[in-house]
Amino acid sequence: MGLIWLLLLSLLEPGWPAAGPGARPRRDAGGRGGVYEHLGGAPRRRKLYCATKYHLQLHPSGRVNGSLENSAYSILEITAVEVGIVAIKGLFSGRYLAMNQRGRLYASEHYSAECEFVERIQELGYSTYASRLYRSAPGGLGTRRQPGTERLWYVSVNGKGRPRRGFKTRRTQKSSLFLPRVLDPRDHELVRLLQRRQERQSRGDPPGAKSSHIRAPQSVHQ
Repeated sequence: MGLIWLLLLSLLEPGWPAAGPGARPRRDAGGRGGVYEHLGGAPRRRKLYCATKYHLQLHPSGRVNGSLENSAYSILEITAVEVGIVAIKGLFSGRYLAMNQRGRLYASEHYSAECEFVERIQELGYSTYASRLYRSAPGGLGTRRQPGTERLWYVSVNGKGRPRRGFKTRRTQKSSLFLPRVLDPRDHELVRLLQRRQERQSRGDPPGAKSSHIRAPQSVHQ
């Protein structure tokens, strides 16, 4: 009887899961912060609050900057496209955060490789977001990934709410550190109003139909 139990345990043990989707972040090979181990699933709706006291926001015009005030354009959807790789989309602008080969941040209408960022968890709950496609290399600006390249290009907002070019950034700078904040009640109300408007549009309701009005988001740096 004991032999039978041993055989059953030997069959069951390899199938035990090592870690579920809610597993804690692990350290990457370089020791530079943690990597989110979840993959796919529903987007995380967050506001990215920079250590320079600005919320990152994406405008429908394609501009990227920071806002000190409550702004619908700072409500973001962060989606894992691979382990440790995320895409960041403005819920109200409908555009993706992107970085071009010159290190400039912009809000892209279409998803591309320039919209993919390496997400790392740093000290005190902050996270960094580095371009997956571009980083500094001996070849000059905008060189694609090469073996031995060390300097990453980070999403960064300076003390005036303006984005910094990637090749000027460092992981340890305040302007590169972002705290993913959950939405507050006012943010959730804005999201509900947006969803109602989208539902009316999908039903083909006439423009004059009664509806809750969403005020244009305000920013100190428009």
